[in-house]
Amino acid sequence: MRWFAPFRFGLFAFALIGATASHAQPSVLKIGEVNSYKAQPAFLEPYKKGMELAVEEINATGGLLGKRVQLITRDDNANPGDAVRAAEELLTREKVDVLSGAFLSHIGLALGDFAKQRKVFFLAGEPLTDKMVWQNGNRYTFRLRASTYMQVAMLVPEAAKLKKKRWALVYPNYEYGQSAAATFKQLLKAAQPDVEFVAEQAPALGKVDAGPVVQALADAKPDAIFNVLFAADLAKFVREGNTRGLFEGREVVSLLTGEPEYLEPLRDETPNGWIVTGYPWHGIQTPEHKAFFLAYHRKFNDHPRLGSVVGYSMIQALAAGIRKAQSTQSEALVTAFRGLSFVTPFGPVVFRAQDHQSTMGAFLGRTRNEGGKGVMVDYRYMDGAKFQPSDADIKKWRPAD
Repeated sequence: MRWFAPFRFGLFAFALIGATASHAQPSVLKIGEVNSYKAQPAFLEPYKKGMELAVEEINATGGLLGKRVQLITRDDNANPGDAVRAAEELLTREKVDVLSGAFLSHIGLALGDFAKQRKVFFLAGEPLTDKMVWQNGNRYTFRLRASTYMQVAMLVPEAAKLKKKRWALVYPNYEYGQSAAATFKQLLKAAQPDVEFVAEQAPALGKVDAGPVVQALADAKPDAIFNVLFAADLAKFVREGNTRGLFEGREVVSLLTGEPEYLEPLRDETPNGWIVTGYPWHGIQTPEHKAFFLAYHRKFNDHPRLGSVVGYSMIQALAAGIRKAQSTQSEALVTAFRGLSFVTPFGPVVFRAQDHQSTMGAFLGRTRNEGGKGVMVDYRYMDGAKFQPSDADIKKWRPAD
């Protein structure tokens, strides 16, 4: 039996080494995130950098619940089915503690439904569709960014001040664009009953044939235009509109166009005087934004885009909710997020208990071409808490949890 002693010692030593290695490994809190990185790089590359900065800052102050935070991302290929499969893989294989993400509205709705079916907490960072928190809202889904309704409601008073009667609309033909157009017509008609909508163009997302679209709008002879196109579609529309003189003598009200992701690529084609929502990063002087700007610039040697703010704020919101809940369990997070207050680069924000929408706002201003560079001017911050429908309407639209 002499062979047994060294064999037993070897087993003991192996177990001791394994236990020591296990003890040395810090425990990890995993944030799973699903998004359309390949399809929408202009917004989502800065967004990912914003998330990385937030994770770095959180880990530098001790992490969450005594654990180091790890971000695990997946690309959804701009496809709802792929998004759901990615979310399932994050939960079952990667064992993430919380689920977040989404840019495109139809992807956000698919992930929100997944969260409802699986009863897992989901923080949607970007998708703007109102259905996210109203018609398709559910107990487990919260949304950070100012919604379509909120941003359109910021623009409509400015549109009404123009006193233009004949309006044309152009928007991408999917959930976000359809919702934006419908909300604009509803709110502007309420503010200006004599308004007429004389033309609508709704090209497929990412596939605008700008020539015929611009010509159809011009043929309708509108007094003003409401635009919802963004990214490459916006650039094509602006280029063709400039070439054909569509914008000459016409006011344009445009959703999201003041965001650097979409404004900066226009360069010397930037139109002057459009009324837009956006992010004038160069001029915001609040303490919260200065701190964020300096940290972002130090890490990436670049200025932030709106995606940077959204990604950073989403991770900081998750951190605030987890600290409040002292847990990553879904039910505890749902309770913690209802009424949760936290600080973003735009200042304090609250998640409303009645619909899980945050009060994060947006900047409203006009575009200007300054030496071949597009910037926002005459801007002001619009508090998202002031651009919400009534609680009675929300109760009517939103299913009971």
